[in-house]
Amino acid sequence: MLGDAFSPCVVIPCYNHGAMIASVLARLAPFHLPIIVVDDGSDAATVAALASLQAEDLQILRLSPNAGKGAAVIHGLRAAAARGFSHALQLDADGQHQVEDVPRLLAEAKAWPECLISGQPLYDSSVPKARLYGRYITHFWVWVETLSFAIKDSMCGFRVYPLAATLALCAERPIGQRMDFDTEIMVRLWWRGTRSRFITTRVTYPADGVSHFDALRDNLRISWMHTRLFFGMLPRIPQLLRQRPEAHWSAVSERKGQAGLRLMLAVWRYGGRLPFTLLLWPVVAVYWLSGSTQRRASQQWLQRVKKQAAERQIALPPPLNSYRHFVRFGQAMLDKVASWHGELRWGKEVVFAHGAEQALRAEQPGGRLILASHLGDIEACRALAQQVSGLVINALVFTENAQRFRQALEAIAPQAGVNLLPVSNIGPETAILLQQKLDAGEWVAIVGDRTAVNRQRGGERRVIWSDFMGQQAPFPQGPFVLAAALRCPVILMFALRQQGRLHIHAEPFADPLLLPRASRQQALQATVDRYAQRLEHYALLAPLDWFNFFDFWTLPGAAPSCEERHEQQ
Repeated sequence: MLGDAFSPCVVIPCYNHGAMIASVLARLAPFHLPIIVVDDGSDAATVAALASLQAEDLQILRLSPNAGKGAAVIHGLRAAAARGFSHALQLDADGQHQVEDVPRLLAEAKAWPECLISGQPLYDSSVPKARLYGRYITHFWVWVETLSFAIKDSMCGFRVYPLAATLALCAERPIGQRMDFDTEIMVRLWWRGTRSRFITTRVTYPADGVSHFDALRDNLRISWMHTRLFFGMLPRIPQLLRQRPEAHWSAVSERKGQAGLRLMLAVWRYGGRLPFTLLLWPVVAVYWLSGSTQRRASQQWLQRVKKQAAERQIALPPPLNSYRHFVRFGQAMLDKVASWHGELRWGKEVVFAHGAEQALRAEQPGGRLILASHLGDIEACRALAQQVSGLVINALVFTENAQRFRQALEAIAPQAGVNLLPVSNIGPETAILLQQKLDAGEWVAIVGDRTAVNRQRGGERRVIWSDFMGQQAPFPQGPFVLAAALRCPVILMFALRQQGRLHIHAEPFADPLLLPRASRQQALQATVDRYAQRLEHYALLAPLDWFNFFDFWTLPGAAPSCEERHEQQ
């Protein structure tokens, strides 16, 4: 036992796995856990194999006739509760699961006793492709049914149940009795407030393993289960939306959405942009419904755009609403991946805007610094430059974001992570590193609209306040100070989707950027003001390409006074 309040056991549903069950129990033996095996109407050979088992604190229960995996698990959970256990670790009898990870799952369950703890599978080449891709479809529907991306895998049968909450649910309503059980009980527990936590674990399909998954009947059951869950989710939408979002929605694609992104990429590669877009709309609907903070930021942004365009008498590209704003973000992810896969055709899907080609033409040796932003997709520019002209563009990213950003990119486009340069802050070491890249003829891209908000010694803010879309907004000092230190040509660049194609915009910004010591602060203010003006100009050309889904005009963690905002002006 791991403690008085936390009392776990193991529940193993078994159906005709007599050849494997002995080895599973042998691997469990070092953990000295009570084990309940539920024989779900197995054949005579398995019954004989179970009768011959020798294990510490082993209880064997029998159902007859075969009732299904879900029924066997519930029967085992009830037996575990009757014996006074608080938690039950479910483990399959076919040897797929990494039994050696049992201590990790139990430690997580002890730390989070109110949660359902589940394995998050890491598959090897033994996994059947049809089963693997089928999981992606279930992942999508579970995200819809919970309005959340927190459930990373709902089909893994290696998990720890909190018995009180689980059996209370089973007593109130019927749960799927067969292969639909694992997913349905996780979703319904989520609805009732029992959260799921995940531990990565390897899953192997033995060459001689026995599978009881019926491709026709079980897929029909699972489809009917998702239908029930979807319509059960609809009246719960207000309750689900009141739950606090667990993460910034634009970061989910980096941390949690790789499986779904791979599925959508496969849809695009084999079916084209149309089926991808059809699938994208319901996926984005989940983000849009669950991301209240990001939705409000999007609506705020579009209100500012419309007001600014009206004052300037500028016609905006229709239609403009926050849902389409979210859809455009999803489409930009496709552009990012497609560009690294060489699938965006120059001249047809990607073109230079007026004057951009001249601005990018290098008339002297050495590299250039690209001053980019979160408007449009600089990542597509990096990929296209390397594939079309062989030009290497290094992207400067901050350490706290670099790991997940590189992981997400490399998972779907391995070549994308090669020239990412992670830094913890912009200092002399950064300047030396980038100078070496520039001297080698490579280019460097850094965003000028968002960076880590820190304070220098003495409390001075590392931001410059400048007018943007009719209100003062904070811009980081670092990229502009770095550009001045490198003393190389500086170019503004944006990749914006207009009239159905990706337009590359570029214009000279400085050659070089000068910040004289005697008037450094005034020169820095003027430089940032000019950048903000040009950023606003391009943002009005493609407002839905603005990918800062937060209150851009507020400095996180601070409420600057009017004096602070205007002290540099």
